[in-house]
Amino acid sequence: MQIPTAIYPGRPYPLGATWTGKGVNFAVYSEYATLVQLCLFNEQDQELRRINLRWNDHGIWHCFLPEARPNLRYGFRAHGNYDPQEGHHFNPSKLLLDPYAKMVTGPCVWHESLNGFRTANPAPRFKSASPGGSGEYRAVQPLGPVRDDTDSARHMPKAIVIDPNYPWPHDDHPRTPLHSTIIYELHVKGFTKEMPDIPEKLRGTYAGLGHSASVAYLKKLGITAVELLPVHLSMSEPRLTEMGMSNYWGYNTIGFFAPDPRYASTNNPVREFQDMVRSLHSAGIEVILDVVYNHTAEQADSGPTLSFRGLDNYTYYRMENNDPGSYINTTGCGNSLDTRQLRVMQLITDSLRYWTEYMHIDGFRFDLASTLARTGTDHHFDHHCSLLDAIAQDPLLNTVKLIAEPWDCGYGGYQLGNFPSGWSEWNDSWRDTVRRFWRGDGCLLGQLASKISGSSDVFYGRSPLSSINFITSHDGFTLADLVTYEKKRNWDNGESNRDGNDNNLNWNCGAEGPSDDPQVRQMRQRQQRNMLTTLLLSQGVPMITAGDEFGRSQQGNNNAYCQDGPISYLHWDWDAEQTQLFMFVRRLIELRRSHPAFMRSTFFKGEEQYTGIKDVIWYNENGREMDGDDWNGRCLGLGMYIAGDYLEGSLDDHGMPQRDSSFLLLFSNSYQPLEFTLPKPKSWAEWRLIIDTACAEFSDKPADKKLTMAPFTAMLLQEAPRSA
Repeated sequence: MQIPTAIYPGRPYPLGATWTGKGVNFAVYSEYATLVQLCLFNEQDQELRRINLRWNDHGIWHCFLPEARPNLRYGFRAHGNYDPQEGHHFNPSKLLLDPYAKMVTGPCVWHESLNGFRTANPAPRFKSASPGGSGEYRAVQPLGPVRDDTDSARHMPKAIVIDPNYPWPHDDHPRTPLHSTIIYELHVKGFTKEMPDIPEKLRGTYAGLGHSASVAYLKKLGITAVELLPVHLSMSEPRLTEMGMSNYWGYNTIGFFAPDPRYASTNNPVREFQDMVRSLHSAGIEVILDVVYNHTAEQADSGPTLSFRGLDNYTYYRMENNDPGSYINTTGCGNSLDTRQLRVMQLITDSLRYWTEYMHIDGFRFDLASTLARTGTDHHFDHHCSLLDAIAQDPLLNTVKLIAEPWDCGYGGYQLGNFPSGWSEWNDSWRDTVRRFWRGDGCLLGQLASKISGSSDVFYGRSPLSSINFITSHDGFTLADLVTYEKKRNWDNGESNRDGNDNNLNWNCGAEGPSDDPQVRQMRQRQQRNMLTTLLLSQGVPMITAGDEFGRSQQGNNNAYCQDGPISYLHWDWDAEQTQLFMFVRRLIELRRSHPAFMRSTFFKGEEQYTGIKDVIWYNENGREMDGDDWNGRCLGLGMYIAGDYLEGSLDDHGMPQRDSSFLLLFSNSYQPLEFTLPKPKSWAEWRLIIDTACAEFSDKPADKKLTMAPFTAMLLQEAPRSA
């Protein structure tokens, strides 16, 4: 590799390393550094040259190397005051990753040399010598951290200059309307690691997810979008590394532009990722990224110095107002990015635009999104904060799907329903209500009705499409485990089973763990069908966790974040029950996608339409409209009539209101069989039973005026012309 010798001033924008076709422009932000150095490396990770960046415009250090080319490896070193109590961690012995790095040389793995400080003394112990003292041993406090000058370059990944051009097909985005979207949350590695029809060298990689076998399965299932657990460059916590484990989920980001090379089968994860997106798009499947802009892998003040901390700790992280050496931690991960700062907002919006424009991503799910909207000196939540407003007015970002996890760990962090118009939100209220109903809790009919009709109680003034409905996600029990275990089994995580949620609103159907009892197994299969039916026939946007469609188990582990192994991988050697469940879910998805009655973009009004029929009617088991006493716990079952004659707010491609069949959904969480009297259909019609979750097969047969619902059952009936 030729070592660049010529150095020009270059420009402060764009940030990062930019190949212009005539050389590479470098720009990095650090307001408080006294000097920033650009360090160039060869393919053997030897540092070839340090270049003092002598040009600084408003805190952006920059230069242009006309002889530099793509594939050049580089990093930064920042000089300045080392005073952690004042919020400054400058340490030129630590090689720093470019916050705008588009590709890196390899995974980021913790090593002690990455720490920016060391303890001055080991806190010796001594016996008390005070008069009348107990004689017990006590420890003196260490003198505090001092800068560690061990060079970290050998153990830091290097940024790589890329050529961003890629031959994308014209207008390849599927652009699936939100009301038609069905999200499938998956882990890039876990989804294909055991998939037999994929070549072994591609399993668990971007190429594996984009492989024809993987795409064919997703198409067969019928989902419209995959939501990928974090693929940004991340680093496992030192504790996990020392235990021989890793942060498998990846919620510990250190590079917001670079795809993590852990999931690449080649030495070019950028191209491999783009190929994957192109393959999925060609099948009509959108790609949504789970992004973690709320904190970084640098953890608390005792964490490693990898990038942001060494470049400008005081700007990037939220600090206590009266103690600039102490991090505000609203994320539970040791630090929180300070999204009040202009450069932090720019970092996030630049990252989002990069993934949208150059990687053709169709949407983003924002982890712990409440932290992103904290503003003011008291760090309160404000849905009109500068960052959310910047995203809303951006002509590129306001065209993609935006999904918030509407909570964090800080004071006032639970903000379900409070994100701006144009955002959807993970609806844990929907999840909890549905779980409680199907485990047999009473007095929930009113809450259930609200959730399955779009959660207007939460998203009043917005739309059912604001609600991302889910039963399970990556975090917690799988659906199969939800009906198999009442107690978590997280022993393999190395935390003595203390980690993970203890309140899962679950029921094991009469036996703890795997069972050979036919009645227990039948009930577990029925409960899975119940919850999936509720999910896919509710108003709102459904999200399925990968593997739930065939009953994947994690053996009771409800916090498998550190399990990079068989517990977390999907296994494809299904038994008869798993195959049966998959076929049921596939039919459910097909039914939902075929009927706009289940995909409304406006809330029900409960009023008569111009057809003279209410858009929704709620029935008790006696076939009468529900009244106050029914909602207060007198009824054992719930019927939901959805009128399809005129779907207000649901327009076809020509702007005309859509019409559909009318449907009747029945729910019973009674422990005893329940006789349900059906309301009269229209004069020309009859009710036809389509789904009875007491069995695994769909049907299409005329229904009697009264139906007997087995314990814990959901039914779907369709109003159809009377058979001859």
